[in-house]
Amino acid sequence: MTTTTDSPVNITALFQQLGQLEGKAEIVDGRIVVMSPTQPWPSEVAGEIYSSLRLYARRVRIGRAVTDGAVFRVQLPHRQSFSPDAAYHTGLVRPMQYYEGAPIFAVEVRSAGDYGPRAERLQAEKRDDYFACGTQVVWDVDLLSRDVIRFYRAADPTTPVVFHVDDIAHAEPAVPGWTVTVRELLPEDWEEPG
Repeated sequence: MTTTTDSPVNITALFQQLGQLEGKAEIVDGRIVVMSPTQPWPSEVAGEIYSSLRLYARRVRIGRAVTDGAVFRVQLPHRQSFSPDAAYHTGLVRPMQYYEGAPIFAVEVRSAGDYGPRAERLQAEKRDDYFACGTQVVWDVDLLSRDVIRFYRAADPTTPVVFHVDDIAHAEPAVPGWTVTVRELLPEDWEEPG
């Protein structure tokens, strides 16, 4: 579902509308784009990533771990916000509004509708947008693949590093020293695809 706006686009008004919505949405091309609800496995994995990042943030006392549904305000010609499934942010925070700027580390956990040629194109475009706004690392988490985490870096955005179920994943250079075993992020009833 998409809510359209009149021209010219009033971004401040869109952010006020975004704050009133229930659920997850982003502002893209001057419109509020409502995103589908998160399903059980993607939700659990995003929560585990957030929990690990939160412990890291408390230990190093730099930055914030961010949960699913948060809004990051950015300034691209065609995109004004992101809402990743989990993130790490070191920029300004408008406490009852949004995070200012893109996260340095963003996590996108695939849901059932995130497969196929169109979805792959949209995910690649979104990664490009993240990198254009200053994000250093983006994880593409795919629970239906042996390649559970595809790690993309701004320095080499088209060549992912792949983390499998028994690997130790990281988000260098965005989150220095943070690591997590991929298996620890997965739901207990997850089975490696055949």
